[in-house]
Amino acid sequence: QVQLVESGGGLVQAGGSQRLSCAASGLTISRYSMGWFREAPGKAREFVAAISWSTIRKYYTDSVEGRFTISRDNAKNTVYLQMDSLKPEDTAVYYCAATLRSGPQRSVGTYVYWGQGTQVTVSS
Repeated sequence: QVQLVESGGGLVQAGGSQRLSCAASGLTISRYSMGWFREAPGKAREFVAAISWSTIRKYYTDSVEGRFTISRDNAKNTVYLQMDSLKPEDTAVYYCAATLRSGPQRSVGTYVYWGQGTQVTVSS
């Protein structure tokens, strides 16, 4: 059974940092490109960041470019999202996802496995 389990969310003040982790079981993430998405209340799930299986390519949505960093540790079967200079508009439930496509993907529909999400709340 494939599971992606996010952790590291919580309450943080604006300007602060958080690191999210996504631990995978039932699959070997070295064969997958991985992504992070977020969903704010009343809004559609949106792309945040993605990393190719080879780690060479990384994509970010414009609003987090330069503030967030996606990385992966294939030996630990874990993906990370380092979030710095957080803003209140970053408040959302954050989800990690896996796709068999070789390159990082921005579209929700290309991902086959999803975690349950972790809440990130940024206070002003």
